[in-house]
Amino acid sequence: MIKIETFTLGPLQTNAYLLTDSDTGKGVVIDPGMKPEPLLKRIERVPIEAILLTHAHLDHIGGVDTIRKSKGCPVYLHDAEADWLTDPKKNRSAMWPDLGGPIVTDPPEFALDEGMTLKLLDGKLQLRVFHTPGHSPGSVSFLYEKHLFGGDVLFKLSVGRTDLPGGSERELLDSIHGKLFELDDDVTVYPGHGGRTTIGFEREHNPYV
Repeated sequence: MIKIETFTLGPLQTNAYLLTDSDTGKGVVIDPGMKPEPLLKRIERVPIEAILLTHAHLDHIGGVDTIRKSKGCPVYLHDAEADWLTDPKKNRSAMWPDLGGPIVTDPPEFALDEGMTLKLLDGKLQLRVFHTPGHSPGSVSFLYEKHLFGGDVLFKLSVGRTDLPGGSERELLDSIHGKLFELDDDVTVYPGHGGRTTIGFEREHNPYV
């Protein structure tokens, strides 16, 4: 059984997710954000197999360096943002120094792309990868069974901003309508900010799509 835990981190209240195998205790982290102390405390004794990034904006990567070095685990990120981890201007941390200063870490070990299936935690966690650009060029969403980890693409009654460099409203709407809204109504969306929702609820009620 895979357990899903949420940690809301940092000044931008970014959701990080910890997925653990109840049998082995091993885990995977999605989007370890800024000021990650609550997450770090939780995973002190948890072997972390991988860090998965929906995208590489500053508020989603603040804890990457600490976790990668302490756990010896690889980072997965789409190639369109592969150099953002090493460049504070691209990950935007240089633009908002009051949020904590420049964020720099090593490049990702593995590239994510449309249609991939990641098999982690001894094969018990199988995540289908969707390339869902619009908020950022390398944004991806991960689907595990009926659980979608969508980053900053789709929120409850809202969508991700598209006014940062590399953003595109047209691409965002294409990602939502062409990929996410093709999923079943009962798929739960775990967004990068705010509370959970479902595909069916957003398809019917979201005023932005």
